[in-house]
Amino acid sequence: MLHRRNFLQAGLAAYAAARELKCDVAILGGGTGGVAAAIAALRNGMRVVMTEETDWIGGQLTSQMVPPDEHPWIEQFGGTRLYRNYRDRIRAYYREHYPLTQEARGRWNLNPGDGNVSRITHEPHVSVAVLEAMLAPYISGGQLILLPEFVPSRVDVAGDRIRAVTVKSLRDGREKTISAPYFLDATEQGDLLALGNVEHVTGFESQKETGEPHAPAQAQPENIQSFTVCFAVDYVAGEDHTIEKPAEYNFWRDYVPQLKPAWPGKLLSWSNTHPVTLKPREMIFDPSVDNKPGGPVNLFIYRRIANKRNFAPGAYPGDISLINWPQNDYWLGNLHPNPPAEAAKHLNRAKQLSLSLLYWMQTDQGWKGLRLRGDLAGTEDGLAKYPYIRESRRIKAEFTVVEQHVGAEVRKGLSEAESFADSVGVGSYRIDLHPSSGGDNYIDVSSHPFQIPLGALLPRRVENLLAASKNLGVTHITNGCYRLHPVEWNIGEAAGAVAAEAVKTGNPPRKIRNDKRLLAAFQAKLLAQGFELAWPKVTPR
Repeated sequence: MLHRRNFLQAGLAAYAAARELKCDVAILGGGTGGVAAAIAALRNGMRVVMTEETDWIGGQLTSQMVPPDEHPWIEQFGGTRLYRNYRDRIRAYYREHYPLTQEARGRWNLNPGDGNVSRITHEPHVSVAVLEAMLAPYISGGQLILLPEFVPSRVDVAGDRIRAVTVKSLRDGREKTISAPYFLDATEQGDLLALGNVEHVTGFESQKETGEPHAPAQAQPENIQSFTVCFAVDYVAGEDHTIEKPAEYNFWRDYVPQLKPAWPGKLLSWSNTHPVTLKPREMIFDPSVDNKPGGPVNLFIYRRIANKRNFAPGAYPGDISLINWPQNDYWLGNLHPNPPAEAAKHLNRAKQLSLSLLYWMQTDQGWKGLRLRGDLAGTEDGLAKYPYIRESRRIKAEFTVVEQHVGAEVRKGLSEAESFADSVGVGSYRIDLHPSSGGDNYIDVSSHPFQIPLGALLPRRVENLLAASKNLGVTHITNGCYRLHPVEWNIGEAAGAVAAEAVKTGNPPRKIRNDKRLLAAFQAKLLAQGFELAWPKVTPR
C-alpha cells in the first residue's frame, strides 16, 4: 500500500499549504464517474482539482470493491473508448505483473477471476494502480491537483451559481477552498446537492409525478435501495481462519426480512428471493467447485476475483471471491439524508451484517478455511473502505429519464428505448433495484439499451454544476439501470467533456444543449474522442 500513498501524497505535497485553489473544473468525488470526468476535462486542456473521500480513487471499482457489472457487448461496443482502454489496461497489468499461466496470458479476453458477473472480475487494487497510472502524467505536469481524504463541507452560492466549495481533510481537519467556473458533483451520495441547496430528490417518486408503472401512489423519499459493505475472502482448505464473533451476530443469525413480497426465510441462508420472479430460489456456496450447467448459482464463483487456475501453481493458495450478495445487502436504514450520527449507526450495522455473514459461513456452515482478505481491501477491519452505494441523491434535472423511456415492459411493441437528440453516451443494464429501506423486495425488469441525455446532467436552476455520477436526472426506478460501472463512467466522462467545452467556448452547458448548432458541434467532438451516442440494433436485457 505504501507506493499508492506516496503517489497520492506526491499529488498533494506541492499544495499542502495552500488554503485556496483555483482551477477550470472542480470535481468533488474521485469515484468511477469522477475519475472519468477528470480525464475528459484534462485531455481537453482544463486545469482540474479533484477530491476523494478515501485514499483510493475509483469508487465502486476500488474502494467499494465491486467488480464491473457490464452489458454483454462491452468488448465490442456500448461504452466509451476511454472505458475500454481502462479495461485493456487491467488485462495488461495482470500480464505484466502477475505469474499467469501461458494459456491465461495468451487469452485476449483474460478474466482474472472468471466470475459470473463480469468478463473482467479482478482484484480492486489492480484498478487503483491502473487508474492512478491514467492520472499520473497530469499530476506530474501540474494540470491535476488530487486531494485524497477530503470531503466537501461548505458551498458558497450566489444566486444560481456556485462560487466556491470548501473541502475538509478527514486526516487533520484542515480546510481548502476551491473556486472554478464549473463544479462537478461526483460524490457517491450527491453531497454537493445537499450542501448547496440544489434542488434534488431522494428515494421513490410517486406515480403521479412520473407516471411509472412501478412507482408507488405516494412519494417515499426515505425509501432508498439497500447498500452493501463488501469484503473479499479466499478459501484455504485445512486451515482455520474463523474471525472473532461479531457483536451483532445473534441478531443477524436470526433475522428474518420483513419485505413485500415476502422473503422466504432467514437472511443468513442459501435461500433468497429470485429478483425477477420474486419466488424463493436456492443457491449454493462451495469454494471447491465451479458452477454446474443448469444447477443453482454457486455464490463463491459469482464475483470471484482471482481464479487460481489462471496463475502459476502455488501463486494463490485458493480462489478469491468478492462478497456482495443478497445476504449482506443492508436495508434497515439509510446513509442519506440522515444526519451523520444516524448514518454512522447504519454503516456500523451494515459492517456487522457482513462480518456476521462471514462468521456464519465459518461456523454454522463449517467453512473454517475462509480467510478475510483485508490486505486486498486496504483496511484493518478487512471490509471495503467505503460502502457500495446503489442510489444517490438525484438532481431535479432539465430532463429526467423515466421508466417509459427505457423499460421493455412499458414499451411493448417498441423495439428500442426512447431516442434523445442530446445524447452524450449510451448504456445498458436491466432495471435492477435491490430491496429497499421502505420494505420493498426486488424490482427487476427488462430494459432496452439506452442513451444518456445531456439534459439529465443539468440541474434545472443552478448554472455551473453538473451531475457526474449516479446523481443525474433519473428516478428511483431508472436509477436501477443507470447506476452500473460503464454507465457511471460515461456520465462522468460526458460531464467532464461538457464542462471543458463550456470553459473553452464561453457557452454554458444549458445553451450548448438547447442550441442545435452548438449541440451538433459538441457531439461531433464527443464522437472524435471515442464516445458512442447511439446503439446498433440489439435486444433488451
